[in-house]
This record gives sequence, C-alpha cells and structure tokens, in this order.
Amino acid sequence: MKLNNRYRIVRQLGHGGFGATFLAIDESLPGHPNCVIKQLRPTSNAPEVLHMARELFQREAKTLGKIGDHPQVPRLLDYFDTRQEFYLVQEYISGYTLQQEVKQTGPFSESGVKQFLSEILPMVQHIHSQQVIHRDIKPANLIRREQDKKLVLIDFGAVKDKVNPTLAATSSENTALTSYAVGTPGYAPPEQMAMRPTYASDIYALGVTCIYLLSGKSPRDMGYNPTTGEVLWRDCVQVSEHFANVIKQMLEVSVRHRYQSAMDVLRALDLVPYMDSLAEGMTTASRPDNRPKLPLPPVSLDHSTGSPSSSTARLAAQIRARNARRTDDTSQFGRTNGQSASMPLSGRISNVVPAKRRVPKTTARQIIDAYSHGQRNFTARNLSLLNLQRVDLSNANFHDVDFHQAKLMGSNFQKSDLGGANFGRANLQRANLRDTNLVGAFFTNADLGQADLRGANLSFASLANANLRGVNLCGADLTGAKVSEEQLAMARTNWKTIHPRHKRKLW
Repeated sequence: MKLNNRYRIVRQLGHGGFGATFLAIDESLPGHPNCVIKQLRPTSNAPEVLHMARELFQREAKTLGKIGDHPQVPRLLDYFDTRQEFYLVQEYISGYTLQQEVKQTGPFSESGVKQFLSEILPMVQHIHSQQVIHRDIKPANLIRREQDKKLVLIDFGAVKDKVNPTLAATSSENTALTSYAVGTPGYAPPEQMAMRPTYASDIYALGVTCIYLLSGKSPRDMGYNPTTGEVLWRDCVQVSEHFANVIKQMLEVSVRHRYQSAMDVLRALDLVPYMDSLAEGMTTASRPDNRPKLPLPPVSLDHSTGSPSSSTARLAAQIRARNARRTDDTSQFGRTNGQSASMPLSGRISNVVPAKRRVPKTTARQIIDAYSHGQRNFTARNLSLLNLQRVDLSNANFHDVDFHQAKLMGSNFQKSDLGGANFGRANLQRANLRDTNLVGAFFTNADLGQADLRGANLSFASLANANLRGVNLCGADLTGAKVSEEQLAMARTNWKTIHPRHKRKLW
C-alpha cells in the first residue's frame, strides 16, 4: 500500500480508539528513510465520535508542528487527507518503551528513577511553556531512542493546547476546561478525568510512572483509598524517605497540594545542579539520520538582559543561576576564603588565587550526616582517603564551579550508591569504586587514574575527556556510557566488561 504517492506501508505498529499506527518508508527521499504514519480510524461511525477523533488529530498535528523542534519530541514530517481519511507522518523513533524495559529487565532502582526524572522533567517544562498539556504521559509513551539512549515522549493525540489564562488565574485549582475526558485510567488524575486538566496533571502522571518504574506494577495492580482516592503505593516500593515524600506530593489528589510545575519537582529532588548539561542539550536538536530537518525557530534575545528569551533557554539560564547561588553555600561546611554572601559571583571568582586556595578536610561522618539532612553540594571538599563504603550519596555534587578539583584521591566508595552524582573535574586517582552504582554519573574532565571500577555500573555515565589511564574496568557495565575507544584503550577491561554498545569484547 502506498499513500500520497510516496509512503510505502511496511507493517502495523499499533491501534487505538481513534486510529492505527504504521511503520512506513518515504520513497521520495534518498535512502528511503523510515517514518510513522497515524491514520484516523474511529471505532464508531457516529458523527460525534468522528468529530472528536478528527479534532484530536488536528490538535496533535498543530502541537507537533509547534514543539517538534525539541530533540525529545518526534518531528511532524507531513500532514494530509486522502479519500476522506486523515493522516499524520512523524519521525520514526527506534527503541524500546519504558514499559518494555521494565518487563524485560525488571524495575528501576531509586537512582535510576531519579535519572529518569532529571531527563524527562526539563522536556515537560518545555512542553508546558508552550501552553500544552500532554495528558497521556505513561511508560508506554516514553521510548528510549536506540541511537543515543535519550528518552522521547510520543503520542500527542491527547494534548490540551488551549489553556485559558483567565480561567487559570481565577480558578482556585488552576484548571483548564476541555469538552471531553482524555487519558489513561490510573495515570490520569481525578481533575483530568473530570475534564479539567492542568499542567499539574502531567506531574501526577509522572508520579504514577515513577511507581511503575520502581515496582513493575501498573495502577490497576495497586489498591486505593476509597475515601480519598489516593493510590496505595508506599508498600510496593523501597525508596528513601525523602524520595517517597517527593513522589507523595506528585500524587496528591488535590491539585492545590500537588507540585505545580516540573521545576518544582526538580528543586524538591535537588537535581537542579546536574541539569546544566541536559539543559544545554535541549537547545540543540541532534538528529542521527539524514532526513531533511524542519527549520528551527530563531532564538530571540531579551534586549534588556541580553539573554535568550526562548522557554528552553530561559530554563537553562535559571539552572545556571541556581548553580551560581549554590557556590555561596551557608551549610555546616562554611564559606571558603571568608567571602561575603553579598559579594558578586564574578568578584569571588576573579579574586581566587588557585595556588594558595585551602581545601578543607572533611570526615566521613560529616559527609554522611550532612547528606542525611538534605545536603547534596560537596564541591571543593577534600575527601581523600575517606572510607565511604555502602553509603547512599546518589545525586551528590562533587563538581567545583571555581574550576578547582574536588579531592577524592584514594577514597573508598565500594558498593555505594553514587547514581547521578557529579564528579566533573574531580581528582579520583586510586579511588575504590568497586561494585559501585554510578548510573548516569558525570565524570567529565575527571582524573580517574589507577582507580578501581571493577564491577561498577556506569550505565549512561558521562566520561567525556576523563583520564582513564590505568583504570580497572573489568566487569564494569558501560551500556550507553559516553566514552571513546581511545579512553578505553588506556583502561583495563576483560570479557565481562559491557561496552557502550552493549557488547562484550575480549581485550
């Protein structure tokens, strides 16, 4: 079957209440690249059903045309009618859904779910900034793209794209009316099923998705409180009390008490310091194929500040500003160099004399106690030779924004949880990271010379420009890690080492 004289249908990918989805090839382009075609196919011929289905498809086309420049949203390639049938042509995303991942490899760890949130929340913030509510976020609609392992949000057929600012300003629940309820039962919150979706409705769906990733259980497999309507999920997962409280607020039945934005969740998780690289990646739509790109809208400047005015760029600017403020830490570790809180950041950096800078020595107990009380920022600390075995320091920040190395030489992190931690530019020479969880950790420009990483889980970690000379990676899992063959050639690996392309090799 050939559509519009260019799209050759290969096979059906799926079907739902309003249509079917097909894998096709575009025979009009060199190389005949793959694409996805969505066809309007209502289950009923009733006029009201046909009208609703057509409205949803038109809304999806409009939304994809508006936000499809984001690298984690499928591009809209074409849009046409033929023989009174309606078609959308979208970019084909090769990979597995998170639902398939959990079924094949089991539930995620707490660090894995935090890594998921650190990647998905900025994308949701971008979508909301375009006055779009997705309304159907769930594991089956999140694909891990095969080429770069990035998460891609699909199926914008249920979006709400006409948020009424007047209504939002006057309603105590910040609601936006729609003419029909759309969404997946269990993932859609009560206000959405009552046809009053809000931006916070997507936050609720993300919370339910987190529960699925942690437990492997869908909402229908869990009980609920018949009085309040709350999902009874706490006994289904094993997470820290802090993370449990964050999920609890994401799942608040009352919109008033739920997180109102994606940035609220990032702040609650203290993930903002690790978002700079992700935010920068959000501004560049990296496309692995050679298909023609739709033109990206120009980034305009706010002439009063000289900063980008696009929503994504503003988010990146907010993150960088937050990082700058964090250098003025008022925690139990105190200020460095006796600097005043009122002194501008530029003044602090310009007055630093690297050769004379004192790096305070910290004890293992101080680190553990500070972390248990919510501290995550350990920049520029002298942690050399500390014994930190079997501790949870996930998402801790050891990256020094003043361009001095955090000192971790010879420290013992064996079997600890350091998932998502930031070790940018840190000195980890001869450190013991054996059997350590380092999923999604950042080691960009770090010195790992002679470190022991045997059996460590480095899945999706960033090792760009890190020194791996003499590093022991025997049995380490580097699936999806950002590391070059030249770097690996300087390290010790064996047949148990899982390389970035998920292949074992004998070195």
